Amino acid sequence: MREQRPDPATGDFLRDIHRACNLASRLRRDPLALVARYPDRADREIAGIVCSTLAFGGVDLIIRACRVALAPLGDSPARALSAMGEAEIAETWGQFQYRFCFAKDMIALLTAARRAREQSGSLEAFFLAGDPGGTDISAATSAFVKGLRLLGPGLRENLLPDPERGSACKRLFLFFRWLVRRDEVDPGGWDGVDRSRLIVPLDLHMVRVCRERLRFISSPYATLRNALAATAGFRLYAPEDPVKYDFALTRPGIDPDPGDERFGFAAGAF
Repeated sequence: MREQRPDPATGDFLRDIHRACNLASRLRRDPLALVARYPDRADREIAGIVCSTLAFGGVDLIIRACRVALAPLGDSPARALSAMGEAEIAETWGQFQYRFCFAKDMIALLTAARRAREQSGSLEAFFLAGDPGGTDISAATSAFVKGLRLLGPGLRENLLPDPERGSACKRLFLFFRWLVRRDEVDPGGWDGVDRSRLIVPLDLHMVRVCRERLRFISSPYATLRNALAATAGFRLYAPEDPVKYDFALTRPGIDPDPGDERFGFAAGAF
């Protein structure tokens, strides 16, 4: 197989869109804004796992659902969750529903998160305990999912998918991007995971960008195989940080600003 090489025009495009769109001001319609507001990384872990799990559907509905889910946890989600008994968790989120995430799902997720923190001290430590290493975090993510499912019986595949089954795991890889990377957009907090191992959070929008604009993938499906192929493409331009362009690439197509039309996404003219 011929070795892939960076394309200068693609590199210029990625630098341009990153410079224009990877800005904190553009978090206004992104659930990450709710996560980044917490100064303590333990709170960002809990807010992050909740908001990333709910990151499906229209962005305004996602943000509303995240606000409702986080409201009972107040200003310090980690401390508040640790102080709750499991019966209180069940009662507090007993009426929650957002699309196909029902009360039992949120209860299972928060129960698992509470138990994982009680067992390991943090979600990061829980993740690292199952991390076998490797060039990317796919195997570590699978172990993380399996561990949370053991601690939160009833956690369903459609809400917490396992990459071992071929899922693109967009929401989980989004969670890891938020917690591992640290820049103007991503708040970070996890220091034990190398950002070079992150995998692109691939949804249908990013599939289109990676297939039609960047030519990193050839099929129109959000699968783990395509997520890894897209990540390999981005590594040509940022080997130490292959998901650095993720947020910027989503802005023109999801929440455009004046001037974004030059990137071709808003008009669909890839």
